[in-house]
Amino acid sequence: MAKKRYKRDFEALEQRRKIAAKLLAKGMKQAQVARELHVSRQSVSVWAKAQAVDKEGWRRKPLGSCPGLNPAQRRWLCKLLARGAQANGFPNDAWTLRRIGQLIEQEFGIAYGKTNIWLLMKAMGFSCQRPAGRASQRNEEAIRQWRLKRWPMLKKKPAGREESCSSSTRAA
Repeated sequence: MAKKRYKRDFEALEQRRKIAAKLLAKGMKQAQVARELHVSRQSVSVWAKAQAVDKEGWRRKPLGSCPGLNPAQRRWLCKLLARGAQANGFPNDAWTLRRIGQLIEQEFGIAYGKTNIWLLMKAMGFSCQRPAGRASQRNEEAIRQWRLKRWPMLKKKPAGREESCSSSTRAA
């Protein structure tokens, strides 16, 4: 028979920790608090340590992973990306996921994986752009002249329009 799983009542657990914090603040020993609240002494010890670090240590921690960039940080990241990769210390102006990740970690101290950087960029309205593979020394005028003069001479011209048949069994 399968074990029945009960949903945790997070508010009730938090309330119990709050009561324990009040009892400990009154000077009650951890063992007495544990007996009164029907919990382990180890749990009370953990709560007492949390209480020593933070007066609100009895509050529950938010679920899930820590959020990434907040809206203000996202706006700042947009400005940094608009300045270009070279302005941010990279050798050329091409943005890659790795470079964006390095920039985010350097500016905000938050580490993202490649997939999450991609999702963040998509959420911010960016899309993948492939750079045009053109040389920086490209001379448009020379290319135009080559296409007009040299290319027609190199291009194969169709053979004369005489009756030709590719079949080896020609009709007589």
